[in-house]
Amino acid sequence: MSLLDDPGLFGRLWAAGYDNGSNPDPAPAVDFLEGLADGGPVLELAIGTGRVALPLAARGLAVEGVEASEEMVARLRAKPGGEQLPVAVGDMADVPVSGPFTLVYLVYNTLFNLVRAGRQEECFRNVARVLAPGGAFVIETYVPDPVDMERTEQQVQVWDVTEDSATIRLHRFDRAAQTFVRQTIRFDSAGVHLKPFGMRYAWPEQIDQMAAQAGLRLADRYADWHRRPFDAESKSHVSVYRRG
Repeated sequence: MSLLDDPGLFGRLWAAGYDNGSNPDPAPAVDFLEGLADGGPVLELAIGTGRVALPLAARGLAVEGVEASEEMVARLRAKPGGEQLPVAVGDMADVPVSGPFTLVYLVYNTLFNLVRAGRQEECFRNVARVLAPGGAFVIETYVPDPVDMERTEQQVQVWDVTEDSATIRLHRFDRAAQTFVRQTIRFDSAGVHLKPFGMRYAWPEQIDQMAAQAGLRLADRYADWHRRPFDAESKSHVSVYRRG
């Protein structure tokens, strides 16, 4: 089994700096999701440090989470309101909760973190199991761009250089498998430090097929959380699937 198949890997490597200000403002997502929640209860897969879940819960919704990384959960618990959110520690593809939920959501490209073949499909099937009739499953991902992949693979991206350290980032794509491995490498006086990361990306129509196989239908698709129209030029999408 690949190291990247470990669902807790990302959190162990990145939790310490996850809330450093580089993540998107959650407010547009929270506004969008609140409008679909129908009073709740609500489930966030890969809840992380609660970037979206905590402000959503602050609006009066009962929010639960699934998170594979205990390090991420610890940071969520340290935030105001974090102790009150039920979080199941486990693989999001297994959706290890009972439901039913009126809304399940998975944001910020995290569906693609399921790199092992078949796990994204299993995630959809398990979401369908815990969705209430008519409930919504919301996915946010980027739209893969082969031109950008080619450009990224040919670059050594310099992230940081100081007098006593340097950090670079490299990518390797497998076009046939629709996967990539990204390595963030830091060199300093203590040695070489590796932070691997992988994704299995998919185009919107492929995600639609996974949903349909799980008994979910595409209800709406937008270019972003502001509900801008999705078209052939869109770089990302927010897709709403419904059960029944």
